Amino acid sequence: MAEQMRVDEFLSSLLGICHPLEPLDLPLLDAHGATLAEDIYAGDRLVLRANSRIRSTQIGLAASIGLDHLPTRPHPRVVILSAGPDLVEPGRLLKADEEFETNSWLLTTAVREVGAIGYRVHSIPDDEEELLAVIEDQLVRADLIVISGERNDDSFDLITRTLQKMGEISTLDLAIENSGRHNYGQIGPDKTPVVTLPGDPINAYISFELFVRPMIRTMLG
Repeated sequence: MAEQMRVDEFLSSLLGICHPLEPLDLPLLDAHGATLAEDIYAGDRLVLRANSRIRSTQIGLAASIGLDHLPTRPHPRVVILSAGPDLVEPGRLLKADEEFETNSWLLTTAVREVGAIGYRVHSIPDDEEELLAVIEDQLVRADLIVISGERNDDSFDLITRTLQKMGEISTLDLAIENSGRHNYGQIGPDKTPVVTLPGDPINAYISFELFVRPMIRTMLG
């Protein structure tokens, strides 16, 4: 049964299952767009402050003081997939009751705009066994998994049943008109955070901005 939850309560729950990623010492160009993990000094002078976003000016400054690496919180790896028997890849012919799969394209690019690495899964699972196999295969490269379904959310139960086999999953109805149901929790041996968004692209994007963007920002540090 879906739990009723306010937007702020849901966001708090999501932020509670994601954490800043462990720092990595990255080459300058790879560090671009990540978050600086510690203060950088030139002698006794602070030149780069920890937890700031590494942009082109910071890269240039680091190079000017002789650094070729920076300690960073790496870009979170976010896997995006859609599931449902009526979803069809763009470019193919639609049959009756089918719809073009939109959300994974929308959400993958939105993820990249935040500063994360977005991996779009190119298959569209339409049953529990296939969806389970796809998610398990993606866990090795995921810091966060985002799943959506069909526009009318007919595939929501399919997604929910599959995730419940993989970890502790909560289902809720948000106090937002027409927002659809959401799932969230942690799955797999590393307790990877997962969140499901509504199938309607507009509602999926609203949920992304309200919930997934802050999760990614938390992981960036």
